[in-house]
Amino acid sequence: MTEETESKIQESALTISELISHFREKCKTCGHHRIMHNHLGVCEGVMNKPCTSGCDVFDPE
Repeated sequence: MTEETESKIQESALTISELISHFREKCKTCGHHRIMHNHLGVCEGVMNKPCTSGCDVFDPE
């Protein structure tokens, strides 16, 4: 993690464990974790396997 990112986390009210829990949430539509979705909500898949569900918005389970 870069110092800039670490600094932003420390300045916020969020803990690392809260961030991890947030990004571990799965999507109802495609089943992938939130971290696999880009800033627009579109699922980009896992590793080098693209998501084939057509998921274009993160919908938490």
